[in-house]
Amino acid sequence: MLSLSLNCQYFLYGAPCDMRRSYDGLSAIVNAQADWHLLSGDVFIFINKRRNQIRLLRWENDGFAIYQKRLQKGTFGLSDKTELEAWELQLLLEGIIIERARKKPRFSLKKTSGTLG
Repeated sequence: MLSLSLNCQYFLYGAPCDMRRSYDGLSAIVNAQADWHLLSGDVFIFINKRRNQIRLLRWENDGFAIYQKRLQKGTFGLSDKTELEAWELQLLLEGIIIERARKKPRFSLKKTSGTLG
């Protein structure tokens, strides 16, 4: 079951991906990226050239899981970012263009770690 968690990172592969690739093919792409760690539990996002299909690859405790969505109409918006937050992935899946969406500033422990106390 796919659940978007704040505890993992979401990485968007920038180049169009061949959707015929499965576990091994997508894993090879992740391994080729220097900063990405395949078995970390993070979610790796791949979009095809026509931008009407998306695949998410994730290591779950005992093996890989692939989640796929194919649009009947329309396309997925692309982002200039390679690392997304959970809310940005949700917007991407719902068809909302990330660059046009703005998030109001909120308190975050990530941004203030080390400054409290």
